[in-house]
Amino acid sequence: MSARALIVGCAGPKLSAAERDFLARVKPWGLILFKRNIESPAQVSALIDEFRGVVDYHEAPVLIDQEGGRVQRLSPPLWPDFPPAATFGAAYGRDPVRGAAAAKLGARLIACELSALGITIDCMPVADLRLPEGHGVIGDRAYSTAVETVATLARAAAEGLIAGGVLPVVKHIPGHGRARADSHEALPLVETSRAELERTDFEPFRRLHGLPIAMTAHVVYAAIDSKLPATVSRAVVEDIIRGHIGFDGLLLTDDLSMKALSGGFRDRAEAALAAGCDIVLHCNGRLEEMAEIAPNCPPLAGEAERRAKAALNLLNLPVETVDVAEARARFSAMLAA
Repeated sequence: MSARALIVGCAGPKLSAAERDFLARVKPWGLILFKRNIESPAQVSALIDEFRGVVDYHEAPVLIDQEGGRVQRLSPPLWPDFPPAATFGAAYGRDPVRGAAAAKLGARLIACELSALGITIDCMPVADLRLPEGHGVIGDRAYSTAVETVATLARAAAEGLIAGGVLPVVKHIPGHGRARADSHEALPLVETSRAELERTDFEPFRRLHGLPIAMTAHVVYAAIDSKLPATVSRAVVEDIIRGHIGFDGLLLTDDLSMKALSGGFRDRAEAALAAGCDIVLHCNGRLEEMAEIAPNCPPLAGEAERRAKAALNLLNLPVETVDVAEARARFSAMLAA
């Protein structure tokens, strides 16, 4: 049987017996890690090996949010500290060539850390604009207020990850930067006209439409669908994400346990898949919620399976060799210049 259209978390640094049983039965497509799952490099590698052994799939994807700045699950002193996206935006403003090179090299160094552990997908880059009315949940996670800067630096970061054998996930499609609420806590409503959204918020994603994986925004865009957030809106997925933006890669939901979404977990999963998302994501590691979601996530098939295979095929590309010590020194110099 193919893996299910589901990515899950786990509760701690080791799988419990109940989690092992659940994973063996359900066979989710992937596992996502958070700080609660991380104690040391050896422990993380062991957890990943255990997960892949339980689902009986050596290449099962393992994901993490390792953006830099406020969002990095692997953190000092065991792992290097990386700057937030806005740092690269500032560098780009001073010198576009150097700024883009720094964004690519920083992502390449992140890929070194992730691939050493067996992590194959990083949920970055953030291609949201940093807009003055937007909630601080995005803030310095965004590269810039300018479309050109965001698209250029997000592409550079994606290329750096791929060069290091890690897949990027561009987020939060079709744009979270204008949202006035944190979708972890509430449902944001954006009432900007479609024409303005296409000119601004949606445009970086349109320029990045060829990236392999994207993650949805739990945001209502009133001009497209006045009731439903993008994750569960067929109008947004078909007309904007697949249509106007032209994204034909693997489409993941943002975390189904976020408070922007309403209804039971079964309903959330069904609605996201019915809207056109390929795979649903559940992050908090609560087994009872995952058990509610899983039966409603079918095995990957059709276009979703094709997109998943196309993304994972990029992991077969040759990994660009790098002298890590030299690259770190060069990276620091780029940002200090």
